[in-house]
Amino acid sequence: MPPQFQRHIAAVDLGSNSFHMIIVRVDEGGHVLVLDRLRESVRLRAGLDKRRHLDPVVQQRALECLQRFGDRIHRFPSADVAAVGTNTLRQTRNAREFLDQAELALGHPVSVISGHEEARLIYLGVSHALAEQATEKRFVMDIGGGSTELIIGQGHEPLEMESLHMGCVSNSLKYFPDGRLERSCWKKALTAARLELVPVQQSFQDIGWETATGASGTIKAVLKAIQQCGLGQFGITLEGMQGLRERMQDAGQLGRLNLPGLSDERKPVFAGGLAILIATFEALGIREMQVSDGALREGLVYDRISRFRHEDMREKTVAHLQKRFQIEVRHATAVRATALDLFERCREAWDLPEALRELLGWAADLHELGLSVSHSGYHKHGGYLLEHLDLAGFSTEEQHWLSLLVRTHRRKLAARLFESVESARYRHAISLSVLLRLAVLLQRSRARQPVVLERIQVERRTLGLVFAFADGNEQRPLLVADLEQEKDYLKQVGIKLRYSGVSV
Repeated sequence: MPPQFQRHIAAVDLGSNSFHMIIVRVDEGGHVLVLDRLRESVRLRAGLDKRRHLDPVVQQRALECLQRFGDRIHRFPSADVAAVGTNTLRQTRNAREFLDQAELALGHPVSVISGHEEARLIYLGVSHALAEQATEKRFVMDIGGGSTELIIGQGHEPLEMESLHMGCVSNSLKYFPDGRLERSCWKKALTAARLELVPVQQSFQDIGWETATGASGTIKAVLKAIQQCGLGQFGITLEGMQGLRERMQDAGQLGRLNLPGLSDERKPVFAGGLAILIATFEALGIREMQVSDGALREGLVYDRISRFRHEDMREKTVAHLQKRFQIEVRHATAVRATALDLFERCREAWDLPEALRELLGWAADLHELGLSVSHSGYHKHGGYLLEHLDLAGFSTEEQHWLSLLVRTHRRKLAARLFESVESARYRHAISLSVLLRLAVLLQRSRARQPVVLERIQVERRTLGLVFAFADGNEQRPLLVADLEQEKDYLKQVGIKLRYSGVSV
């Protein structure tokens, strides 16, 4: 790694049960040295009410934790901090309100990632923690507070990934209410977990694996309890877990449970996690599982390092989509160049954050994705696909912006289309959409020598385009018609478009 990449990186995991932070130093050779690890039990998932709103008390507990984390990394550039929310924040209706406060407390941006992206990052963290040269297929499992991720991979590449809607907190609350541990509770919890596993069972067994690794606090706690209770020594087995279950069942009530190796902090959510692990062993035929220190936060670190090395997973995802949906790359590249040129010319007047440049470029790369479905309404098809595809490397917010920009890059425009964007970035979303629309319009002829835009006069809600044409240019009548139509479209979002230097 070149000297300019020597840096400290922090990764923050806003989990459904605990919040974690890891701080590392990356040296010249790309080696990672862990400097600090912090963990606090927040129980975010337990604060989710029936309306899927976060309880104010739990929110405050979470914000105080993030403030403590923020004190440790307040001098870090935000480019060197990766902070993500997982299942509970995916489910929360008032997530944006909480995230705004979370970013203030931490002092850095916080993104929410999809379950699929969470699985990818977990595998990345585990694969780096294990032998780097290993070629065998690995099964990796992480039981979080509200979701469980299952991955099969080889080397550092995941082959199959799933995120299931069951976790140690959510399942403990649902199937072991009021600390009950009797047989009927276990039966319901195990049945529910097995049902959740049915859709993925066959595909995972078809691929197969040589080793199984667990990555979460729940799985580490299971191994420790098995060892402390004398039910096993080196790994997790089904027999060892059944022994734990019997002891818990005999206790009947959480208050009477005395399980060696199980901390008081872990105790309230242990039964739900253990039931998920038992069901997974039974459904997939796992014989033994080892435990890894690598997990989501380590994956975030290695993902951030890859971006510094210009090996950004998001770039790979965009290139893959271009190939998969047979996008004309030469034209997409021309639209990208024009869009980024417009961005640079308008950036200061429209106060556009530099971070939005990448999103605009990727939206240009993918703006014709919907043509693979149909030319009619292809912008709508493209927007829909980008909203619902699994996009490795992208946060849910980044994915939504890509979808929105592709959806609004042509045809009628309306302010209501941007209502899904938080109010603080509403104008930015419209601005990027306008820039992409103009780039597509100016490159519509697909000519090798496109329209020359001599200069732009930019005001807050006005764009003045000044063109330079050679005499007799045959594109002018079509361009004028397009610009006239675009003037009407942009009025709907409060943008006034003017142009000059073009004559019919």
